[in-house]
Amino acid sequence: MEKKTLVLGASTNRNRYANIAMNRLASRNIQTVAIGLRKGEVAGIQIETEKLPFEDIDTVTLYLGPPRQEEYYDYIISLHPNRVIFNPGTENPEFFRLLKENGIEVEVACTLILLSTDQY
Repeated sequence: MEKKTLVLGASTNRNRYANIAMNRLASRNIQTVAIGLRKGEVAGIQIETEKLPFEDIDTVTLYLGPPRQEEYYDYIISLHPNRVIFNPGTENPEFFRLLKENGIEVEVACTLILLSTDQY
């Protein structure tokens, strides 16, 4: 089943895990949209800078630390994803609670490992 993914904290910097994840998602033909601080493109995926009303998002994978997540709480909840992946360093118990209260699965994991082990 297609798991349309939003990469939040996207970057054109090839050394960033968000960038590596975008390349791996694209290589697996997983439909991907992205939001970052600066516009750009990675693996044919446009990085947007605004909170666009994307539809049919299955997964949000976070590459933002907890202090930067708060401004996205309502936005992410409004997208009604099935799950939010908290990559290493993004763990946020306050946000975990809000997501669970809204029926959204919380997964503390590494997107790169999930992809490489076919658990995505």
